[in-house]
Amino acid sequence: MVTVKEITDIIEQLAPKKLAFNWDNVGLQVGSNGDEINKVLLCLDVNDEVINEAIEEEVQLIVAHHPLIFLPLKNILEEDYKGNIIHKAIKHNINIYIAHTNIDAAEKGLNAYIANKIRLNNLQVLDPISTQTYYKIVVFVPEEYEEKVANALSKVGAGHIGNYDHCTFRSRGQGTFRPLEGTNPFIGEKGEIVKTDEVKIETIVPKSYLSISIKQMIDAHPYEEVAYDIYKLENEEEIRNGIGRVGKLNEAVRFEELIHNLKETFSLNKCKAVGDLEDFIEKIAIVNGSGADYIKLASQKGCDLLVTGDIKYHDAQLAAELKLNLLDIGHYESEVYFKDLLFNYLEKEFIKKDINVNLLKTKTKNNPFLNV
Repeated sequence: MVTVKEITDIIEQLAPKKLAFNWDNVGLQVGSNGDEINKVLLCLDVNDEVINEAIEEEVQLIVAHHPLIFLPLKNILEEDYKGNIIHKAIKHNINIYIAHTNIDAAEKGLNAYIANKIRLNNLQVLDPISTQTYYKIVVFVPEEYEEKVANALSKVGAGHIGNYDHCTFRSRGQGTFRPLEGTNPFIGEKGEIVKTDEVKIETIVPKSYLSISIKQMIDAHPYEEVAYDIYKLENEEEIRNGIGRVGKLNEAVRFEELIHNLKETFSLNKCKAVGDLEDFIEKIAIVNGSGADYIKLASQKGCDLLVTGDIKYHDAQLAAELKLNLLDIGHYESEVYFKDLLFNYLEKEFIKKDINVNLLKTKTKNNPFLNV
């Protein structure tokens, strides 16, 4: 049987929690990492209907996009709306996990998914997450202990390159040392020069994980005094994560025609548009959810159109001043595909890892707006 943590670790390979905004609240919000799971329910929001659906379907894990717990709770009362949901979840052993701005910003996350639905080419990140400084750790380990040290490094974030982990280079050689007074050598005797077969392990680590990587490496190493080097690298992380995507259509399309096409793509009865319907649109920015804060950036990047949700009156005025066309397809309508994205991703990962867990997409419609 698979546990909550094993499933959420797979989700975090797609959408690492470190990508979430500081104000956000992502990760496991209700439950226990060690709980066993055989059924998962995917949804946009956790509301009363969704928790009842999870109870009826005998689900052990809900994975939602929007946080159930966002602001600090002063109390959890069954009589309150959220308190009742949490009470039901705990009573029925239902875990609740959130992937929000981290899956928005992820390289293959929700923004990228929506951009691909629009069939944009040559995708770039609209608002990149800043690049990391990388370091190389080089450590010398006696033979037969290299796996223990290498695994300790990998567990805390070293040796990760793109979608690969446990990345190391190893070479063998001979190390020498002489233990002096006051030492307690792992190999050899005090006062005698020791020659021992060792393995040099080289791996890469981002600055944010450097301190913990060194600590874990030293803790796992058998020597009393560990010989290691740290090199600051010039290479930077490729900009693959961040909010929004920018891309181009195969050919320019009149704004009015594009609106018609996108209404079909997103199954919309109506949407709000700002701009000139006769304009030809080629370069498009997409920000799922609420993207009004990116109007200026989309304009600066030479976009003809920003597709997003939650556009207000003064946002529309700003876009008109900047001669940037806007299409407000709705917050819900641009994020409901969270369920499809995660379903497709988890289904493939479960098959690869031979994990037998049932995946369900909620039948509950979470959109608070009515089409009238």
